[in-house]
Amino acid sequence: MTPRKRLDDTLNAWAEADPLKDAVAATILCLAEAAAKMSRLLAAGPLAGDLGHVLFSGEAGEEQKALDVQAEAIFTAGLRTAARIAAIASEEAPDAIPLNPDAPLLVALDPLDGSSNIETGLTVGSIFSILPRAAATTLEQQFLRPGTTQLAAGYLLYGPHTSLVLSVGQGTDLYVLDQESGTFRLAQAGLQIPRGKAEFAINMSNYRHWDENVRAYIDDCLSGEDGLHKTDFNMRWLACMVAEAHRIFNRGGIYLYPADARKGYGSGRLRLLYEANPIAMLVHQAGGLATDGAMPILEKIPLKLHQRTPLIFGAREKVEHLAAYVSGPGGAGERAPLFRRRTLFCA
Repeated sequence: MTPRKRLDDTLNAWAEADPLKDAVAATILCLAEAAAKMSRLLAAGPLAGDLGHVLFSGEAGEEQKALDVQAEAIFTAGLRTAARIAAIASEEAPDAIPLNPDAPLLVALDPLDGSSNIETGLTVGSIFSILPRAAATTLEQQFLRPGTTQLAAGYLLYGPHTSLVLSVGQGTDLYVLDQESGTFRLAQAGLQIPRGKAEFAINMSNYRHWDENVRAYIDDCLSGEDGLHKTDFNMRWLACMVAEAHRIFNRGGIYLYPADARKGYGSGRLRLLYEANPIAMLVHQAGGLATDGAMPILEKIPLKLHQRTPLIFGAREKVEHLAAYVSGPGGAGERAPLFRRRTLFCA
């Protein structure tokens, strides 16, 4: 079998002699090295200690666990060695973390996605976004720019194998960790989200808290061949957005995490800067769409570091069909004209 290309080789060929691209490539390689350490830690499971021990519970019900803290330590330690990064914004840190003020890049990071899966040994991931450093009055304000300014984005998926799904703005590629060499190798270039798959991913336990438009769309999915979609849908929910994204890149379909009426969820749950933006870049580069229900995710300008957002992404035709539940004709617009003037998923 011909050896597959290594991540460092493909990044070096992409960067050529461009200093900014070279900095991006070096940063991605630092993230990949940290991910390899995460992969080994997760493979140890309970032998590595009580990784699911709860350290803190937030106002919206999210929990910080021991593995969340360890993941942040692994990634931030790796990024400190890059020397190309001015600051890090992490889900696990209340403020931006300054590194090298003269460096050209910023990194926004969710070190561990899906921490509710830790105790049961199910899939978890990591998400990152790389941005150019900008002139601003404060360190936090440097990060407060739309997702269209991202230079690169990616996620790691830790499962039966460890995957890196990456975009540097020229498509979305899949790499897999070679456990023997400790390096990532290219498994598939130019991912494209498949069309036509009748699958949706949403947490149905929140049904009673959703806006009428969300319920109408899901009701029509559940109605199958007898509903407006005229198709029998399957539902998926893995409690890990990275895993949901990975399934969509492989199978198609749509993912929804809308805002709802629960305390702390009025603007959604997912974070715009280091969860929604990088996923949106990957999805758009693979031919899909990502929106908050009212506007493209990549066009939103964050107002604060940990800003939340509703998030819907997936195959283009699925997301466009969902948009019809606002703009009409069809869907909720036909059921209740009042909702034609409302935006989906926004409190």
